[in-house]
Amino acid sequence: MALAAHPGVTPEHFASFQMISSGGAPLPPALVERFRAGFGPYIRNGYGLTECTAPCASVPPEREAPVDPMSGTLSVGVPGPDTVVRILDESGQEVPFGEQGEIAVRGPQVVSGYWNLPEATAAAFPEGELRTGDIGFMDAAGWLYVVDRKKDMINASGFKVWPREVEDVLHTHPAVREAAVVGVPDPYRGETVRAYVSLRPGPRWPRTSWARTARSGSPRTSTRARWRS
Repeated sequence: MALAAHPGVTPEHFASFQMISSGGAPLPPALVERFRAGFGPYIRNGYGLTECTAPCASVPPEREAPVDPMSGTLSVGVPGPDTVVRILDESGQEVPFGEQGEIAVRGPQVVSGYWNLPEATAAAFPEGELRTGDIGFMDAAGWLYVVDRKKDMINASGFKVWPREVEDVLHTHPAVREAAVVGVPDPYRGETVRAYVSLRPGPRWPRTSWARTARSGSPRTSTRARWRS
């Protein structure tokens, strides 16, 4: 993200790159395409946690990650060798393809627990399977999508809004360099959505352009935010 926004970076800086991978947080699809259009290489997402010691899912070198047509979420890849990724509901039951739930991982790279913390280990690793605390879903082809952290969900008048969904939509606006979305207290809704946006140098965009960008997303991202200049 910082490289894509740096005025001194040119395609020549990436002329020798064969592949670029990204981890730590899922990438907005618009940023991936903006980077490719400006510099050439395609950035491949990956997914893993400290407790996994290695990636749980990644995009194969010869493939490009699909974007879910309903949510606009870019996939983080497919599970690695000998790795089982499941999507679970609140009761720990596996959900159908396309349905959101908590991501659970089992594999040789997953640690056995937390050192000298038996209660935390029992909560996070029931029967040896890591409950990640991340919300996601899988499609019928086996691609994994990470929606957001479970604890980051914004409850606006009973509507579940995931900050990353809103951030991905904001990144489609040509003026946006970076975007971060949080939930803030609201006397009527309980919570509402607040976005912090860093803009690229250039002319000031009218308020109507931001509203159009919001409406281009899913219903959750288009109707639950309040816009301020």
